[in-house]
Amino acid sequence: MTTPPRNVQWERMLPHEIEAALRDCPTALVPLGTLEWHGVQNALGLDALKAHALCVRAARAGGGVVLPPLYGGVGGVDQPYTVVMEPEPTLVSRLLEPWLISLCGELKRIGFRAIVLFTGHYGASQQMVVRETAVRQSQRLGIPILGTPEYFLALDVGYTGDHGGVFETSLMLELMPELVQLDRLQGDPPYQGIGGGDARRQSSRELGKRFCDVMCERLARLARRMPAWDRDTRQAFLRSEQALVSLQLELAGRTGSEWAAWRDVTHLAPYGELLAGERFAEIETLVRTFPAPS
Repeated sequence: MTTPPRNVQWERMLPHEIEAALRDCPTALVPLGTLEWHGVQNALGLDALKAHALCVRAARAGGGVVLPPLYGGVGGVDQPYTVVMEPEPTLVSRLLEPWLISLCGELKRIGFRAIVLFTGHYGASQQMVVRETAVRQSQRLGIPILGTPEYFLALDVGYTGDHGGVFETSLMLELMPELVQLDRLQGDPPYQGIGGGDARRQSSRELGKRFCDVMCERLARLARRMPAWDRDTRQAFLRSEQALVSLQLELAGRTGSEWAAWRDVTHLAPYGELLAGERFAEIETLVRTFPAPS
């Protein structure tokens, strides 16, 4: 008889299970996404579904508690059945940011000592709002808070993110294959409202598993270690995240494009392993040596 997987989903946990989780690993994982077109072959909640499933896998491996996903963020494509709560481009959030600020405060009050804001929706505006909010709340609350899109944990294995293309479709084939219908893609790319290779011919569960394994292993390491960071480690973490936020905001202002910091995102490929390995000074070096825009 197989043992059922450990319950890590807050909304499905009984009070004594939360108490045990807080004693074992007081990290809260917060999956973020939206409701957005990801091609005729994918579920409309892909971003949040993906982020939530990755957090659950990581928490079962490393510890922590996973909150229900938030289906609402900054931006969204101009395609059917997409809910745009806050239009982009913008560097200011009047909905997502205050929600995250309140949530982080509540999580600390309840007893969590580390938080990961994990966004599966990653327009540039969403990414900057999430990471900048995490940095400022880390300072305000005195606990480490990471705000990152999932693909930043796996840049070094070739996962650079896309929109309903080969990468995201492959992830869903691994995480929730019942929500993918590749036969609905007809003809040749470009397919309506998606980007990133030929999802019909190139997507595979094997590719999705390779990316998922890397992201979940690193996220599990972070969930386990972050609550135990001493002040010096927290400060080093904050400096590295502040450097990344500053780079993204500065390049957006200098070039007039919120996507400027992503034109050479492969320069940041080591970020995921450096982060999970707590090599924060090396992240600062990566940021300082980021190629100047042409």
